[in-house]
Amino acid sequence: MRDPISTGAPDHRGAAGAGAAAQDSSDADDLARLGYRQELRRDLGSLSAFAAGFSYVSILTTVFQLFVIGYAFGGTRFFWTWPVVFLGQLAVALNLAEVGSHYPVAGSVYQWGRRVSPGAPGWLAGWLKLVGDVVSVAAAAIALQAILPSVWGGFQLLGGDPSLTSRDGAANAVLLGAGLVALTTAINMAGVRAMAWVNDVGVMAELGGVVLLIGALFLHAVRGPAVVLEPIYGPSPPLGTGAAGLLAAALMPAYVLYGFDSAGSLAEETQSPRRIIPRAILKAVVASGVGGALLLLAALMAAPSLTDGRLATEGLAYVVVSALGPTLGKVFLVDVALAVCVCTLAIQTGASRLAFSMARDGALPCAPALARVSPRTKTPVVPAIAVGALACGMLVVNYGEAQLFVLITETAVLLVNLSYLLVTAGMLLRRLRGWPGGSGAPAGVFSLGRTGLALNVAAVAWGVALIANIAWPRRGGESTWMEYFPVIGVAGTLAVGLAVFAATQRPSGARVAVSPPRESSASLLS
Repeated sequence: MRDPISTGAPDHRGAAGAGAAAQDSSDADDLARLGYRQELRRDLGSLSAFAAGFSYVSILTTVFQLFVIGYAFGGTRFFWTWPVVFLGQLAVALNLAEVGSHYPVAGSVYQWGRRVSPGAPGWLAGWLKLVGDVVSVAAAAIALQAILPSVWGGFQLLGGDPSLTSRDGAANAVLLGAGLVALTTAINMAGVRAMAWVNDVGVMAELGGVVLLIGALFLHAVRGPAVVLEPIYGPSPPLGTGAAGLLAAALMPAYVLYGFDSAGSLAEETQSPRRIIPRAILKAVVASGVGGALLLLAALMAAPSLTDGRLATEGLAYVVVSALGPTLGKVFLVDVALAVCVCTLAIQTGASRLAFSMARDGALPCAPALARVSPRTKTPVVPAIAVGALACGMLVVNYGEAQLFVLITETAVLLVNLSYLLVTAGMLLRRLRGWPGGSGAPAGVFSLGRTGLALNVAAVAWGVALIANIAWPRRGGESTWMEYFPVIGVAGTLAVGLAVFAATQRPSGARVAVSPPRESSASLLS
C-alpha cells in the first residue's frame, strides 16, 4: 500500500557503508522519502536502464518500418527532418532527465506529471502515456509480419500472401504478433532479472547490427553524402516538392524518436536511480539519434535507384537486399526481427510499470489487483497480463481494417508526445516559481543549471509544434473521419480519461493522491 508522501529534506540515512546492501538500503530510504516503500526487486544497473529506453525507440525496428513515409513525402531531403526532430526531442529528454532524477519513482511521466502539475493534468500525463504504450505494444509486435515471411516462407502460417494489406497477411500478422506478445508477457511475469537479461542481450545484438549494417551500406555506396542536398524524389510525391511535403516527411522521425522515458518507469528497480536514470534517458536519445541519422544517410547512398519508386514503397528492406545480396540481407533481417521482439518487450515492461504505479495510488479501475506485487518475483504480474491482453485485442483490429490500425498507431504517437508536453509545461510553470531551487539537493541529482529555463521553453515550444504537425489533417483520398482520426482519437482518449479520473475521486472508490501537500523550499529540490 502507498504511504503518505513526505516532502521533507532528505537525511541521507543508509548512505554510509559499502556494497550492494548499503546501496539498496539507501535507495529504499530515498524512495520512502518520496512516499513509497520498496516492493519491487532493485536489480538493474546502468546497462539495463539504458536498454529499456533504447529498445523502446528501437531504430532498427522503426526505421525499417517507417523509411517509406519519409522518402515518399520528402525525397532525399527528408534526411534533414531527422536532425530537426532529434534536437527537439533532445530538449524534451533533457527536461525529463532532470525531473526523473528528482523523482525516481516507477511510472515515469505519471509520477513526474502529478508532482509538477497536481490534479487532472498530472494524472492525464500518465493516462495518455499508458494508452499510447498499449497501442505501441501491438504496433511493434505486428512488425514481425513485415520481416519473418521474407526470411523464411514457413513463417506465413495462414494463406500465401504475406502483404499486410491482404487478408492472409493481416491474419498471419495477428497470429505472429499475438505469439510474440504472449512470449513477452511470460518473460515479464518471470521477473525483472529475466526481462533485463533478454533485453540486454537483444539491445547488444541490435547495436551491433546497426553498426554492421551502417558499415556495410557505406561500403556498398553508389553515390556520395551530398545526395542529401539534392532535391531528388520518387515518382509523384503526394504533397509535392515544397514545405508541405517536408512537414509530412517529418512524421517519420517523429514516429521513431519517442518512448525514451521508459528508463524512468524502472526507477524503483534500478540501483542509484537519481544518477543512472537521467543518464539512461539521454544515452538512449543520443544513441538513437546518431545511429538513425547514419543509417538514413547510408541507405540513401547505397540505394540502387532514387527515382524508380521502390524506396517509397519497399523502403529500407529493398536497399539492404539489393545492396548486400539476399543471403547477407536475410542475416540482417533476422537481427531486425530480434530487435522487434526486444522492442515489444521493452514497451510492455514500461507500460506495466506505469499501470502499477497508477494503480498503487488508486488512480485506475481494478487498482488493488493491478497494484499487487508477486511475493516470489517481486514483479507486478497482473499489469503485464492486462497490457498483453489489451495489445492482442488491438491486433485484431488490424485483421478487420488495416488502415484503421495504422490510424490508431499514429494516434498513439500523438498521445505519448502530448503526455510529454503536459510534464514539460508543468515543469515550466514550476520553474517560473523557483523550482528546483538553489542548494540542498540530494546527492547525484541531475540538473540543467542555468540553461534549465531556456531548455524548458524550447521543449514546450517544440512539443506544441510537433503535436500540431502530427495531428494536422492531410488529404489523401480518405473519408473525412479518417482524415481527422488522430484528433478524434485524442479527444476520445481524453474524454474517457477524465471519466476514469472523476470515478477514482469518488469517496467510495479507490483513492488517488493527485494533490501532494504544500512543499517546503527544501522539498522543491527532491
